[in-house]
Formats: sequence, C-alpha cells, structure tokens
Amino acid sequence: MLLHPESDDTADAANETLRGLRPVVALIEDEADLVAMLRAYLERDGFAVVDAPDTRGGQDVLRRERVDLVVLDLGLPDGNGLDLLRGLRRVGELPVIIVSGSGAETDRVVGLEVGADDYIVKPFSQRELAARIRAVLRRTATRNAPAKSAVMNLGELTIDTGARQVRSVEGPIELTPREYQLLEFLAAAPGQTFSPQQLLEHVWDAGGWQVPSTVAEHVYRVRRKLHAAGVQGPRITTVRSFGYRLDA
Repeated sequence: MLLHPESDDTADAANETLRGLRPVVALIEDEADLVAMLRAYLERDGFAVVDAPDTRGGQDVLRRERVDLVVLDLGLPDGNGLDLLRGLRRVGELPVIIVSGSGAETDRVVGLEVGADDYIVKPFSQRELAARIRAVLRRTATRNAPAKSAVMNLGELTIDTGARQVRSVEGPIELTPREYQLLEFLAAAPGQTFSPQQLLEHVWDAGGWQVPSTVAEHVYRVRRKLHAAGVQGPRITTVRSFGYRLDA
C-alpha cells in the first residue's frame, strides 16, 4: 500500500496541536546561528519555539502567537531590547529572560529594574538556558496561581493579597508587581528584619546573579510612593549593616 505524504495543511495542524502541548518560547535575537542552535536544542528538550530578529519582528510575533516566555537580546538591529521589555511590562507580566554580552552589574541592575525575570550573559550553554527557562516558568506559574483572598491591615495601609492591591486612607497606591511583592512579603512579618539576600531569595526567587542594589532601589521606590500617598505608618526601616523591616 502506498502512503501519501501529509498535505501542508495537515502538517500545519499537527504542528499546532503539538505546540499546544508545549511551553512556547519566543527567541528575539538577531544572531541567526545562535537562534538555529537554540531552536534545535529547545525543541528537542520539550519546548515550542518562535523567533524574530529585531524588536519590530518581536512585537509582531508576540501579537500573533500564544507565548509563555520570551528570551530577549538587548542589542537588536532596530533598537534596544529594553524598550520592548518596557512595553511588555506596561501591559502584563509575560516572563522575560534577558540575554546580553554584558555582565556588568549596572547592566544587570537596569534589566532587572525594568522587569526582567532573569538575566544571562553570553556565551552560555544551551542546557543552562533551558534550565533557567524552566525555573522562571515554575516561578511564574506559582505567582499567577489563584490566591486565597486575605486582607492585611497595618497602620494606614490595607493590603488585599487576593486582588494584589494596596490602599491608604486616601485611596489606591499604584505599585509595580515587584514593588507589591516586596511590600506584601515585609507586611506578612512586621517587625522582622530581612537581609537583602533573603529578600532576593524570597521576593525575586533569585540566585547569586542578582545584586543587593536591586533591593535598595525597590525599597526606595516603595518608600517614595507611600510618602506621596501620605502614609505615616507602616514604614520600611533600614537596619544598618543587615537589611530591612516593616514597622507598623
């Protein structure tokens, strides 16, 4: 019996079915050889992969495709990948791993401040990237899981953990997702002091690639927003040579 090859439509449908069963990773990277190598490895390792060589193509891919995570190069031909990341953070929390040729502390801090979930320096192994993708997907799955609603009242603040909202007596206080996570973590243990490393581990789920200045910058931003909202207490106190605590 002769077997007829699948039609293009049948093959496309099969690919879409397979993609629906796999996490979809978008590679926004202009090095064609690197993309080909990563695509081959990640697809063997259980991921579906889409790609784009620049920011404009990346935007198109993210509009068209159901993407679970973005691997984003910073040095793209038509602009800085950070601008694309800023746009993503204005509309949601799609997980993003930055890849860059620069491992300088200032570059890592900027990427993380803008909202990256991880930062990996070139050259890196395919195996390491796959492991980091899985780790970020696990963390974000936990972060996005439905939460039991609980309301914490501390001084002039009300923190609704189900709605992920913070209010003062004057009204809502707008915090970024990471600022909210930091405040909620401190509020869950008022009076307890946490070192920057402990906060990186619990709030950022981070290993040694993060830096304490990331925590200091977020503490500064939360303090500034609470002050602008007229909140006198609770306040985030700096414990010299150790870390931070929330004093009600």
